[in-house]
Amino acid sequence: MTDSKLHNHRRGQNLIELPQFNKGTAFTRQERIDNGLLGLIPYCEESLGTQVVRAYGAYLSKDSDLERHIYLRQLQDLNETLFYRLVMDYAAEMIPIIYTPTVGDACEHFSEIYRKPRGLFISYPERHHINQILDNVSQESVEIIVITDSEAILGIGDQGVGGMGIPIGKLSLYSALGGVNPNVGLPVTLDIGTNNKSLLGDSMYVGWHHERMRGQEYDEFIDLVLTSIHKRWPDAVIQFEDFGPLNATRLLENYRDKMCCFNDDIQGTAAVTVGSLIAACNKAGKNLSDAKIVIVGAGSAGCGIARGCVESMAASGLERDIAASHIFLVDRAGLVKKDGENLRPYQAQFAKKKSDLDNWQGGFELLDVIRNVRPDILVGVSGQSGLFTEEIVQEMDSHTKFPCIFPLSNPTHRSEATPLDIIRWTEGRALVATGSPFPQIAYEGKNYEIAQCNNAYAFPGIGLGLTAVRAKRVTDEMFIAVAEVIGESALENSGKESSLLPPLGGIRSLSRKIAIAVANVAVEQGVCEASANDSVEQLVDNKIWHPDYDEIGL
Repeated sequence: MTDSKLHNHRRGQNLIELPQFNKGTAFTRQERIDNGLLGLIPYCEESLGTQVVRAYGAYLSKDSDLERHIYLRQLQDLNETLFYRLVMDYAAEMIPIIYTPTVGDACEHFSEIYRKPRGLFISYPERHHINQILDNVSQESVEIIVITDSEAILGIGDQGVGGMGIPIGKLSLYSALGGVNPNVGLPVTLDIGTNNKSLLGDSMYVGWHHERMRGQEYDEFIDLVLTSIHKRWPDAVIQFEDFGPLNATRLLENYRDKMCCFNDDIQGTAAVTVGSLIAACNKAGKNLSDAKIVIVGAGSAGCGIARGCVESMAASGLERDIAASHIFLVDRAGLVKKDGENLRPYQAQFAKKKSDLDNWQGGFELLDVIRNVRPDILVGVSGQSGLFTEEIVQEMDSHTKFPCIFPLSNPTHRSEATPLDIIRWTEGRALVATGSPFPQIAYEGKNYEIAQCNNAYAFPGIGLGLTAVRAKRVTDEMFIAVAEVIGESALENSGKESSLLPPLGGIRSLSRKIAIAVANVAVEQGVCEASANDSVEQLVDNKIWHPDYDEIGL
């Protein structure tokens, strides 16, 4: 809920340059008189609705998705209320522009399109000034921090400080889709150098021109930053975003019991994917705990999905070891095995022993795995375009009535297969969800809605729930609850052709359900300030922000 009046200490031009206060032509006559705005704004008084119509027209006039992204970022820096109302009114259209897939282009061109500072850049050469850097943040309250070191941005890799587009985009969705007040979110990018040679050789690159820090120097810097942030804002939720696979899992394990933090690439991706798989299994008339699953891409996201499936199966009564035996990881070298080279610690739970493969026939490439395992579910987080070939998809289709095939890699050009091909190759039987948005598919007289298995279904509600009860820790049980809520939300969409997930435009109501579920788990586990005597629903509802103009007062 918002206060009835916003108090500020600025007047005139200084006031309208603050996006959280600026109302443009919607300032009332009295506000213009009281705040020194007469003559600085055209005479006409307009409603927020009229401003949205004008802003949408300007949005449509742009020639490319990247130009539309730039326009929305500029609007956000000019008038936050108008920006969020516009995005909420046209959510399905604008989420792919604010976030994936267009944000990938924005990150690659960050230095070229850089206009105005937003967020906090913490650079390795300035590490000795960390407290001063944090003190320079002007916000009165910081409740959610999205932090990245930009090493693994979507499927495009190391983008240096250009990765700031991800925390900015994520926090925009926290507010638009979760109702988190934009004034309590802080995007943070750690500038520890880059190994992107094109950036290092670009005189326009706005980050530190140095190779990426590694080893002890990296760990000491991360610890300095995180402990300093936690000391400065001890109640803030910290979301790790797009850290490299060698760091993502270990950093989560190192800090998850020390502060309220989670990794959206690992846990958020797992929650929304497992929720989508539950929905797909419901449509296919089976239980997730009975399914055999092949996951292609054995990095942090793939292993996170695998662990999420295990936890969901365990919650249904299946022993974890048995649940893990249902899951097969595939990386560039083929099936992940115990005796394989470069086996990572986070892969070990799912690596297959020789005794698991006694009756195995042929090799260990993806097609061999599909033929031997005969899976019900195929998930792709490999970043390899076209990996799910017609032969692989038809092999899936040959042994299960309704194959669940999820090419989840982002951005769009990295998708393992297109939904049209999957639907065509399976004659309409496949249940499909993708990582990037794809249009409705027409096949044999039927229209198939393609679900975008987007983390935006999960993290806005997670953050809202955590902040509503002032959570101290983020637990695995919270993500199981999130997956269950997402899975249940799809029950309303009957029929094999309908989307596995509700439309993006309805995420705010889903986020509220997720927030309540997360908050209830936090209360039950005693990892928050709220107690069983508090009404969790009321705490969540009191926290929800709406993009409406408030009266401006001195």
